Amino acid sequence: MTADFQSKDFQSKTGARVERLPLARFTTLGVGGEAEVWFVANHEQLAEAMAAPYRILGGGSNLVIADEGVPERVIRLSGPLAERDLTTDAELSDGDAIVTGWVGGGVPLPGLIRALQKLGYSNLEGTVGIPAQVGGAVWMNAGTRYGEMFDGLHTLEIATPDGLKVVTPDDLRWGYRDSGIPRNHIVTRVRLKLQRSTPEEVLAKMTLADTARKGQPKMKTPGCAFKNPGGVGAGRLIDEAGLKGTRVGSALIAPEHANFIVNLGGATANDVHALLDLIRERVGVPLELEYELWPDDAQRQAVPASADTQWRAGTE
Repeated sequence: MTADFQSKDFQSKTGARVERLPLARFTTLGVGGEAEVWFVANHEQLAEAMAAPYRILGGGSNLVIADEGVPERVIRLSGPLAERDLTTDAELSDGDAIVTGWVGGGVPLPGLIRALQKLGYSNLEGTVGIPAQVGGAVWMNAGTRYGEMFDGLHTLEIATPDGLKVVTPDDLRWGYRDSGIPRNHIVTRVRLKLQRSTPEEVLAKMTLADTARKGQPKMKTPGCAFKNPGGVGAGRLIDEAGLKGTRVGSALIAPEHANFIVNLGGATANDVHALLDLIRERVGVPLELEYELWPDDAQRQAVPASADTQWRAGTE
């Protein structure tokens, strides 16, 4: 807790709402200790929040937060930074190639994809089903084999420690699950680059991408744990190592898909880390995490396994 705290919550000098909250409530995995959370609605509030060590938290997918929480303040975009303008920008659009107004980094991605489908706007339907906010999805170039965020980006507004910058995808070294945006930068808004289609055609593409996800677990999970190494499925490698269904405490390598770790109810971050460490030990090739860790591996202190966190095979 910082010295600013006189009570459980307060308003900052610029009017940002600040509360000390358990971060588990903001993650799709459902684990994570407390931190000072800043809800910022404009650039002035964001600049104030970024004046001390911070982390940015969007939809909470693809993330494992320590049971102790984090010492830094945690920023969440709200208000106008979580609103969308999908009207066509006449100056930037050309025929069926359209560019939208600004879409806030705090906008939930699933709702955005549904809105684009109803308008008949294509390019981002491959990201259907990803439980993220726009800013976080852009930061990691979230996607599926049917498409990724950078397929539909025209312009990005990014908050840096030195102020706001407006860039295009050509200015960034982006690639598979990577935007090239530094960790301490925040995607505040984007303009979308879309192709005019029909609601029916966009829905058909969404259905195709969504069908491919049917084998994924429905329980609390951050998503895929590891990137596919060299075009080989990480889930297949984990399965071949005999780890599907392995459990530590209340965390489980999902029986449906071995590249997912799920929370059976009451799992801790330490349970999840134990499974990740076990996978990396057992699989015969180096695996790169797709999860973001708070704190990261280099900062994490090893915690001895207790009787109830020893790994065991099976799907009890």
